[in-house]
Amino acid sequence: MKQLTKAEEQIMQALWQTGPAFVKDIIEALPEPKPHYNTVSTLVKILIEKGFVDFKAFGKSHQYHALISKEAYSHKTLNSLAKSYFGGSFSNMVSFFVKEKEISVNDLEQLIKKIKDHDKQ
Repeated sequence: MKQLTKAEEQIMQALWQTGPAFVKDIIEALPEPKPHYNTVSTLVKILIEKGFVDFKAFGKSHQYHALISKEAYSHKTLNSLAKSYFGGSFSNMVSFFVKEKEISVNDLEQLIKKIKDHDKQ
C-alpha cells in the first residue's frame, strides 16, 4: 500500500466521514479554507491511480468511494511508523509518547485494560 500525502489523506478522511460522495460533498466535509473544486478533483484522480478510491459514473458526474477502510489504512500507517522510527516495537513507540508526555497515566491504564480484554477473547 502506498503512502498518502497530507492533502490526499485529508480527502480520504472526508470520504471515510461521508461515505460515497461527489466532489462538492467532499469539499463540504473538508475544513476551512476549502480547496478549489479542481484541486479536489485532481487529488481524487490521484487517489484512484493509487488504488485508494473508485467511482460510479452518473452521466458526466462521478460519485467517489473509498476502496480501503480507515482502519486498514491506520493499521498500515502505524505499523510503518513503528518499523521506521521505533525498530518495529510498539512498546518503544508507547514509551516515546510517555516520555514526551503525550499520553497520560489514565490513557495507559485504559490501553492496558483493552489489551487484557482482547487477550481474554
